[in-house]
Amino acid sequence: LAPPVAMEGPVCLVGNGANGELEVNPAALEILRGVAQPVVVVAIVGLYRTGKSYLMNSLAGKQRGFSLGATVQSHTKGIWMWCLPHPRRAGHTLVLLDTEGLGDVEKGDTKNDAWIFALAVLLSSTLVYNSKGTIDQYAMEQLHFVSELTEHIKVKAQGGDDTEEDTEFVRFFPSFVWAVRDFTLELRIEGQLVTEDQYLEHALALRKGNNKKVMEYNLPRQCIRNFFPTRKCFVFVQPTSRQEMGQLDLLPTSALDPQFLDQTRRFCDYVFQCSHVKTVKGGIPVNGRRFGSLVQSYVGTIRSGQVPCLDNAVTAMATIENEAALREALAHYAAGMGGLRLPAELAELSAAHGTHEGDALRLFMQRSFKDEEQEFQKQRYADILAENEAVSEQTCRALLEELSAAMQQRLSAGLYSQPGGYQLTNNPALGHLWSQAEEALEQFLAGKKAEAEAVLKADNLLTEAEKHVEKQKAEMLEQQRKAAEEKRLQTEQLLKDQERSHQEIVKQLEAKVAEELASARQEAERALESKLKEQEAMLQKGFVEKPGPCGVPPGGRSHKRCFSAQPKASAD
Repeated sequence: LAPPVAMEGPVCLVGNGANGELEVNPAALEILRGVAQPVVVVAIVGLYRTGKSYLMNSLAGKQRGFSLGATVQSHTKGIWMWCLPHPRRAGHTLVLLDTEGLGDVEKGDTKNDAWIFALAVLLSSTLVYNSKGTIDQYAMEQLHFVSELTEHIKVKAQGGDDTEEDTEFVRFFPSFVWAVRDFTLELRIEGQLVTEDQYLEHALALRKGNNKKVMEYNLPRQCIRNFFPTRKCFVFVQPTSRQEMGQLDLLPTSALDPQFLDQTRRFCDYVFQCSHVKTVKGGIPVNGRRFGSLVQSYVGTIRSGQVPCLDNAVTAMATIENEAALREALAHYAAGMGGLRLPAELAELSAAHGTHEGDALRLFMQRSFKDEEQEFQKQRYADILAENEAVSEQTCRALLEELSAAMQQRLSAGLYSQPGGYQLTNNPALGHLWSQAEEALEQFLAGKKAEAEAVLKADNLLTEAEKHVEKQKAEMLEQQRKAAEEKRLQTEQLLKDQERSHQEIVKQLEAKVAEELASARQEAERALESKLKEQEAMLQKGFVEKPGPCGVPPGGRSHKRCFSAQPKASAD
């Protein structure tokens, strides 16, 4: 298992540059590159000065960390990140994201608020919405960012119909937790005690009717129901007196309301237990490196004036991950093959290639995903064969030159210019010297032909010399045949190795594809189950599902699948 990353405190992940545009903090990205474990990402959003940071510090198990502040000014700017070992899941990292308070009067930029909210949705596996008081119409109106999500997020790179997109959002959006702070009411509806979740569902109930007022009332509720079918609610009493609220991070737990502490503990338990690993389209789990890539992709798209697209972000992330996986796998392969001493016999090369290629391929498959180009098939075995041949030929030539050095000395001294001198220029006996021995010997003999002919002219025993010439020609032809046979065997072995490599790649690809398909199927089944559950609940309450607009934000797109606020027709 990869070692966990534990930060001493939070750092800014996304901030605003000098020109007011969002920008990613390189230091935060460097931290994320060191997180090889799967990440569980919990983000919190809500109006400024509503106590978001306290809940995040509680999840971190710290009294201090994210800045709480003690005035009406918003302390958190941008998105701040804290990476910690997950307290309940070994081998996982908990990533906490505390976001800038929405609706800050000093900032006066609702567009920035919308992008902060959209990024929190895109990056998290659990989204906590923090509000004060009760879940009433005012609280719903402050959550208008949910109604605008389809204006700030796209699922598909190519335009599809909104019906498909609505369903797609469910697959990739986080689970939703509504934290209601300083709650003073009794949890009763029509005189009956209810749970916190029942209180939330009651607040999300739609009204019947199709007039403008009803549609405006229903819009945020319908969007929450559509986009976040997995919902949870926690209510919190005020932790201490109003005078001490500004010092919450300094007070000992004994100074806080025991009921508040119990509610905080239950909240943390739920988040730790029920928050899933962050995944992207296809059910691909996200680790720190991939998470950093997502942040860069989304923020870069927003800076360019475009709408962040899930498809495009995953493609960009896959490209970065697969390139890194390829480098890592090839380095592993090169290190293994580098242990061979060249020149080597072809059989030794082939065996080593099979072993190290299989190991490198498994390493690549573990890290890569959506490798549609099958980049690993373009690897270095052919280069290593060529390198081995070059080293082999160089070694053979050096040995042949060494063996013929004595002949050169005698030729210079004129020792061959006498009867029988040509017989002294017999070919060196090399035997089998690695893969290029025959070819090197052939080239060497051809290069020495001129010298041998010079000796022949000075040989007085012409008849005997002519016999040696014929023998030399026969040996040259035999050498050429051996060289050609050696080349044929090399080509044959290379083809066998390529076929073996192909079979290994196919085998591992099939396993990889089956794993990815299973993840995608589980993802789709979860989304469908949630959607059907929501539809069934609406139908039971007397709403009728029908096509057509069901409430559209100004300038926004309609959701083609919605529920009419008309009651079902009576059976009689």
